[in-house]
Amino acid sequence: MTSFVEKPSLVVNPDPAHPDTQIVTSVHHWDDWLFSFRVKRPQSFRFRSGEFVMIGLPTKTGKPVMRAYSIASPSWDDELEFYSIKVPDGPLTSRLQLIQPGDGIILRPKTVGTLVLDALLPAKRLWLFATGTGIAPFASIIRDPDCYDRFDKVIVTHTTRRQTGLAYAKDVIQRTLNDPLIGQMAREKLTYLSTTTQETSPLMGRITDMLRTGQVFETLGIPTITSNTDRAMVCGSLGFNVEMKEILEGFQMCEGANSKPADYVVEKAFVG
Repeated sequence: MTSFVEKPSLVVNPDPAHPDTQIVTSVHHWDDWLFSFRVKRPQSFRFRSGEFVMIGLPTKTGKPVMRAYSIASPSWDDELEFYSIKVPDGPLTSRLQLIQPGDGIILRPKTVGTLVLDALLPAKRLWLFATGTGIAPFASIIRDPDCYDRFDKVIVTHTTRRQTGLAYAKDVIQRTLNDPLIGQMAREKLTYLSTTTQETSPLMGRITDMLRTGQVFETLGIPTITSNTDRAMVCGSLGFNVEMKEILEGFQMCEGANSKPADYVVEKAFVG
């Protein structure tokens, strides 16, 4: 494989004495395009599963490059996990992909986001629709016991171009099913459906097309989405998010928010 890792031209590590500096504990490169990493969690850090936070690295000028990253670990975890693409010339990811255990990153203490369970009204089923690294907030949500307390069934769909793009999600699903805290609930209620759009896989195609044709419901043996029984969260590229909004509203679903819970929510901060 061709690696896109470049030599860093700017400072990688922030001031270790700064209160927003957190230490990297592990890094996993899933392929040449995707990696995940974990950092120590400050004792005072609180968040709701599905929220995002600003993380970054400083530059030589002293002003850090910051980007919004969904927290992929559940709210009860002792560490914070993040999942990222690698952009060769990206202001942040071109350097972030070079981090090693023991390095530091900047982690702002404030968390926000629309992909939280409190933004949805009660229902039977929860759909989590993701493309690419948009799976990150759902990796947090499906490991939250509250998710299974609120819904009878949780369906995760993840679409990527290549099969290697599914590796992180499949690993999270397996860890969830085996987790001593929520494993039993997940085995009873969690369903995972993965598709690819370019590389051959057991199920190929865009999830949006499969929703329109009804193939998703036929494949899973689940009734068509209705506003009476279903709720949904969406996280992916801008085009995917817009298309999913149209599809869900075609199912007579209304968009919700933290201040006004409804049928579905879309992560507005995520693009990619």
